[in-house]
Amino acid sequence: MIILPAIDLIDGQCVRLTRGAYDTAEQVAAEPLQTADSFAAAGARWIHMVDLDGAKAGAPVNQDVILAVARAGKLQVEVGGGIRTAQDAALYMDGGAARVILGSVALTEPALVRELVAQYGERIAVGIDARDGFVRTAGWLAESRVHFTDLAREMAAAGVKTIIYTDIGRDGTLSGPNLEELAAVRDAAPGVGIIASGGIRNLADVQACQALELDGVILGKSIYKGTIDLKEVIALC
Repeated sequence: MIILPAIDLIDGQCVRLTRGAYDTAEQVAAEPLQTADSFAAAGARWIHMVDLDGAKAGAPVNQDVILAVARAGKLQVEVGGGIRTAQDAALYMDGGAARVILGSVALTEPALVRELVAQYGERIAVGIDARDGFVRTAGWLAESRVHFTDLAREMAAAGVKTIIYTDIGRDGTLSGPNLEELAAVRDAAPGVGIIASGGIRNLADVQACQALELDGVILGKSIYKGTIDLKEVIALC
């Protein structure tokens, strides 16, 4: 299973939110490149980077920071936030990102998802972020009446090979992952790799995700608050 330490960016700074609320933003680490280097030193192969400003603005904002991490070549960069057009995706793909995450457009422009999957294959992932079972978009600020499993089925049919699933109500809370919903996403999208995001606090949570045969877990606040040892988790998983 892949362990993906996370960097979320506002104004070029490493922050964490609680339940996706921008007014809870807390700076949690030093300069992003240094933070990424520390993850690589702990044995990480991947990093999950989210442009929170971009997610709200609907276009990349912190791309220079993200591409600097990609160009450093120490980690495979998975990037999301504000990627709404083919040009946005190309910006990151051409800049060295290993995988681009489509979020809002998976709901609003499924044809674009299919187009980008046809062009980039497994380098395209979809982020499904839900609260109380229903998908949210635009940096989690816009509600929908689409159930997360319905969107997972549609994305699997579109050829998407990786889905990152976040229970917004758990994100940044260190309250444990929503294993029931993660299992439901896995079952709704057979043949698609599922990456867990939101609420993971310790090694036991990571192992619970591993028992579900998920492809990966994203670790954010658990690293920054010291409830998990990144090097230990990587060695065991």
